[in-house]
Amino acid sequence: MRPFIVVVAGGTASGKTTIAHHAASLLGAAVIGHDRYYRDVDDPQNHDFDHPDSLETSLLVQHIDALHQGRAVELPVYDFSVHARRNIAETVHPRPIMVVEGILTLADAAVAERADLAVFVHADDDVRLARRIRRDVAERGRTWDDVVRQWLSTVRPAHLRYVAPSRAAAALLLDGEATTVSQAERLVAAVNGRRAFR
Repeated sequence: MRPFIVVVAGGTASGKTTIAHHAASLLGAAVIGHDRYYRDVDDPQNHDFDHPDSLETSLLVQHIDALHQGRAVELPVYDFSVHARRNIAETVHPRPIMVVEGILTLADAAVAERADLAVFVHADDDVRLARRIRRDVAERGRTWDDVVRQWLSTVRPAHLRYVAPSRAAAALLLDGEATTVSQAERLVAAVNGRRAFR
């Protein structure tokens, strides 16, 4: 039986990755992050990481199709410290359930149409900005000013243009401001319900 593909989208710092991984652990699913597919960047200071062209989504689609056909795939490994892919890959074998997550997953028609269940995680802008500042300062060594500059120049405009409209493609909306456990359980229930009637 081909894998059941769950595609999870939502704005940056909406909680989508945390919810996706928690649900995947409950389902025994594998998770593929869209951010693995970032292209190499020579000038990260002036690069728009939130534009669809910043990702090699065509390769992600090839990998989803290969998994559908029962074949293992070699996932790229992106190093955010140098903004480039490493010269290694991670092998992922098909599982009964595969979760694909990222801010722009549902903004790409080719990815969205391959979803057996399309999910969007929503959180208000002020919540997402606060989370993004906390994460990037603590985990990525960035300054508060740099995070806010990027938010205003590229993150928010791209969210309004590409991410927010992709909510319309989702069959399930999750609350990124609620507890991770509650939303992961909603996602698990939706997956099990859809799989029962597939």
